[in-house]
Amino acid sequence: MPTRTAQAEWRGTLRGGDGDMRAGGQRVPFSFSSRFAGGAGSNPEELIAAAHAGCFSMEFAARLEQAGFPPHAVRTTARVTVEPRDAGFAITRIHLRCTADVPGVDEETFQRAAEGARTGCPVSKALAAVPEITLDATRDGESARAA
Repeated sequence: MPTRTAQAEWRGTLRGGDGDMRAGGQRVPFSFSSRFAGGAGSNPEELIAAAHAGCFSMEFAARLEQAGFPPHAVRTTARVTVEPRDAGFAITRIHLRCTADVPGVDEETFQRAAEGARTGCPVSKALAAVPEITLDATRDGESARAA
């Protein structure tokens, strides 16, 4: 399996500086403001959210297919919460919200696959130190009516 690489550079002081993260040929600017005050640009937690959403979606699709219900689409949003703690800042919560178009799947099979993906995707495993990782998984209207 390949080893993936990304880079980051920070220039200047914590509050006054800025930086760039690079992954997959993309350059993503970030700053103190984009990380902690809602300013323009991205931040490491947003990239963690993207990685988690992507990993969960793939793992969920694989588990649904293994159960005999190949999905048409799996759409996931990850919300990463970072908060101040005694020793600095910490990621305290990740909430995954997923909607999937899975023809014929029953609710029990759907939720079992979703929960397995929540705990079993490689990014979830890497983020095991996060105190709370929650999930809301729903079937698209069409697939829910067909089941």
